Amino acid sequence: MSTSFRVQFVGATGTVTGSKYVVEYGKHKLLIDCGLFQGIKNVRTRNWVELPFSASELSAVLLTHAHIDHSGYLPALMKRGYHGAIYSSRATKALCHVLLPDAGYLQEEDARYANKKKFSKHSPAEPLYTEDDARKVLKQFKGVDYEHVIELEGGLTAQFIPVGHILGACAIRLEYQGKSITFSGDVGRQNDPIMYPPQPLPATDYLVLESTYGNRRHEPLDYEAVIAGIINRTASRGGIVLLPSFAVGRAQLILLIIERLRAQNRIPNIPVYLNSPMAIRATNIFFDLHEQHKLSRDDCDRIDQITTYVKTVEESIELNARKHPSIIISASGMASGGRVLHHLKSLASNPRHSILFLGYQAAGTRGDAMVHGADKIKIHGQYIPVEAEIHNLDSLSSHGDYEEILHWLRQMPATPKHVFITHGEASAADAMRMHVKDELQWPASVPEYLETIELL
Repeated sequence: MSTSFRVQFVGATGTVTGSKYVVEYGKHKLLIDCGLFQGIKNVRTRNWVELPFSASELSAVLLTHAHIDHSGYLPALMKRGYHGAIYSSRATKALCHVLLPDAGYLQEEDARYANKKKFSKHSPAEPLYTEDDARKVLKQFKGVDYEHVIELEGGLTAQFIPVGHILGACAIRLEYQGKSITFSGDVGRQNDPIMYPPQPLPATDYLVLESTYGNRRHEPLDYEAVIAGIINRTASRGGIVLLPSFAVGRAQLILLIIERLRAQNRIPNIPVYLNSPMAIRATNIFFDLHEQHKLSRDDCDRIDQITTYVKTVEESIELNARKHPSIIISASGMASGGRVLHHLKSLASNPRHSILFLGYQAAGTRGDAMVHGADKIKIHGQYIPVEAEIHNLDSLSSHGDYEEILHWLRQMPATPKHVFITHGEASAADAMRMHVKDELQWPASVPEYLETIELL
């Protein structure tokens, strides 16, 4: 019987998106994460190229968490021939039932809009997958309990270990014939306002570690005071505060902050709109699974009371036409798609308004361009001047910075044989490699795109 055990890095190398790791063990192959590439065009185009493996050969897919850069390629994988099980935590399964159909819908909408306005180079523009494709792949999900060890085909075991970040996020530890490798997924904060801190990892021979903030620390910041200041200044000049937000985790956190600021009379009693069907459904899941995070049922009820949920396209269009001071939270968090684009088209060119980003902005996204001072952005084939007040609260990120991750790693009971640094821009990944090497004295390297490593 073959005893080979190796991993190929098919995504999240040199970028924070497109997470995919092919694990080959004996005669079997499985996939850890199945994310969409996002950001700059030469990275996004990888979503359309042939996979370096056959989807039908996979024996299983395991997800660390529900964010689209970790799960959003699943419907395309199904279209390419994968019809086996997709294992995840139960909360990740619930969130993917929200995120994946929405991702398919948005791709169909973008293709329809591109064809209508004729700004795509492709005629006709086609979505990578549809909402119907996404709903079909949901039937392949199997929920797994935290820390429960499951046995997969071929004698490999898997364990899901909670790591904060968002609801349901886990590291995944694989073991095969006495050798082990753990994939960190995205690692949360030590003192996140909503999520519990990441649980310490068990011993592992190899570790694949994220590095989103590998070269940065989250500076101490009174983010409530900063947000209150932005809202007050904008409202005083009759403007609207637009918050592009990730639908899972960040939208719920910003609603909690706004509710607290209103309760303390630190901001005016202006309308608060959540204009993202995906974020609305994700918020309901947070409410249902309140025992898995720090929000109490009372917190959830208070958030619900101050929020107007914008559900239909007609309501969204009507909201876009309003001129009175208000707060609008809308996906996506990097302004890469969704209803937030229509708000940006109407708000970005007016200096009365403010646009507040809430965390990491991948290279090549509109969010990245705006927080770095772009004077115009391209939306739906046209350039929109940027005159609004632009802010980004990096410290609200749900990713641990390098010091928080090192603190987490120090809790491990043994030193891994090797640490592979992924899920970071090139400079952040190399900085994380140096932190692991110099401060922990652990061997570490940064794999190349499509590199294969034998796990000895």
